[in-house]
Amino acid sequence: MSRPALSQFRRIVIKVGSSLLIDSAAGEVRERWLTALAADIAALHGEGRDILVVSSGSIALGRSRLKLPRGALKLEESQAAAAVGQIALARIWSEVLGQHGIGAGQVLVTLQDTEERRRYLNARNTIAKLLDWRAVPVINENDTVATTEIRYGDNDRLAARVATMASADLLVLLSDIDGLYDSPPGANPNAARIAVVAAITPEIEAMAGAAQSELSRGGMRTKIEAGKIATTGGTHMVIASGLIEHPLRAIADGAPCTWFLTPANPVTARKRWIAGSLEPKGTLTIDAGAVTALRGGRSLLPAGVIRVEGQFARGDAVIVRGPDGHEIGRGLSAHDAADAEQIRGRSSADVLAILGPDSRPEIIHRDDLVVGPPA
Repeated sequence: MSRPALSQFRRIVIKVGSSLLIDSAAGEVRERWLTALAADIAALHGEGRDILVVSSGSIALGRSRLKLPRGALKLEESQAAAAVGQIALARIWSEVLGQHGIGAGQVLVTLQDTEERRRYLNARNTIAKLLDWRAVPVINENDTVATTEIRYGDNDRLAARVATMASADLLVLLSDIDGLYDSPPGANPNAARIAVVAAITPEIEAMAGAAQSELSRGGMRTKIEAGKIATTGGTHMVIASGLIEHPLRAIADGAPCTWFLTPANPVTARKRWIAGSLEPKGTLTIDAGAVTALRGGRSLLPAGVIRVEGQFARGDAVIVRGPDGHEIGRGLSAHDAADAEQIRGRSSADVLAILGPDSRPEIIHRDDLVVGPPA
């Protein structure tokens, strides 16, 4: 089974762990390594690709800046250290990307931001706008407010959630190991690296080990879990060594790594989720012109809506019916039911006047809409 080429991907999420970014002895950023990584990112960005970074390091940087002693931190101490470290981390990424003329935007998320649909849409829209502006979103778990009960606890799974949220087609996990081995290579010198994983089976899961680094909260087990999240969402994933300089260039040049393949793509996986996994909370009936527009791949605009039924919130799934009552499709509403009622049948200019300049012009964006075949 052949491995993919980095050049075939349009939107790439790159996860950078604390153990790669921070020198554990000095407690400071590995500047030469980060400068090389930024050059790799700039090269991909310059080819027109969308790049997102999921970066750990805020607690480690905060601990260093505050000169805290080694050892485990209490929850409130970790949160306070993260508050200091997040400022430093954002500045570091802004400066290193700025050297290539690339803007960086900090996005702090919690587990709830990727699980609760309204907050999910807010985060997704923010990321989409940063990418529209050709900025690089730098994303981290918001350790200042995340409690033990509502945190990811590692940025591998967070990166996978971000990749599916952003409809990325590739997730790169830079690690202190160059891929998945059939047994822990530290304990077995004859362990063999798996080049391509077509599907994550129980046998693949059994190969996972534990975290190797003092700064790392993850490990191969969390990377396998991230792979399940990513590939289910239509995103390919690659685990590659981040111990070398220019790690992304190395992947492109064929360096050893492990690819996890998905049979889907982000759009079809997302639309399958919308069509079959969400309970509809309402119904929108549309006119014949809107039916034609939707079948042509357009978004559903308020002008085409003739009736709003149900009690739904922004982000909830709704059924879309034609004027004869036949179901046309399903989608995620960009407005709650009350606002949808106010703007139904109105032009996009009217929507801005009624709901304000920050409102979405469509009722359902085409990326959030699944249209069935004609009856």
